[in-house]
Amino acid sequence: MKLRDLVYRLYARRVEGRLDHAQVPKHIGVILDGNRRWARADGRTTEQGHQAGADKISELLGWCAETDVEVVTLWMLSTDNLDRPGDELNPLLGIIENTVRGLAADGRWRVHHVGTLDLLPARTQSVLKEAEQETVDREGILVNVAVGYGGRQEIADAVRSLVLEAAENGVSHEELAETVDVDAITKHLYTRGQPDPDLIIRTSGEQRLSGFMLWQSAHSEYYFCEVFWPAFRKVDFLRALRDYAARHRRYGG
Repeated sequence: MKLRDLVYRLYARRVEGRLDHAQVPKHIGVILDGNRRWARADGRTTEQGHQAGADKISELLGWCAETDVEVVTLWMLSTDNLDRPGDELNPLLGIIENTVRGLAADGRWRVHHVGTLDLLPARTQSVLKEAEQETVDREGILVNVAVGYGGRQEIADAVRSLVLEAAENGVSHEELAETVDVDAITKHLYTRGQPDPDLIIRTSGEQRLSGFMLWQSAHSEYYFCEVFWPAFRKVDFLRALRDYAARHRRYGG
């Protein structure tokens, strides 16, 4: 073992040993950013970068399980990403499909898709549906796979669902207008029934949400990490948790 690796492990253990599990966020959202830039910096192809990013997910979930996190939302493909050239998008979709199959086969996670299925190819839709059905009764970490996801699209879909439900129940436009509130819309989000994210982590040094969980993140804490996603380490994760635990959440008060 190299001296650098030994020092890293000792430091990670030190950070973990000082972590108060009572202060760990129950729901963490992660913007998995930097796959392409990591690949370029390492002399690899874009596809290899996406695969390295996908391989990192199982490590992250293992760290979450060790620290009592209950829900993890992984932004794997945005609605904007669907406009990428086919020679990049098609291999990326294949990597995502294999990753979702792996999460379902692992046996520890409960998989739930968040996003607009209709925007995705039929094969991808099928993989997401099957993974969710296969894991629905599991008791492990709930893993939201955000594929074909956009925050504005989610809000639009929630409002549309609310209006359609009212129409099916014979509710007039006037009655609907009187009853629409924050709770009504929340019940129609992709994450309905789940707690909002306590902490949102974005890798690669970008300091913006880019539309990630716009509705749910109203009171979330943000942690921006310089490292590209494929190079994200356990100590980076633990630092994010330590930083979160040191903050005083006021919820607007």
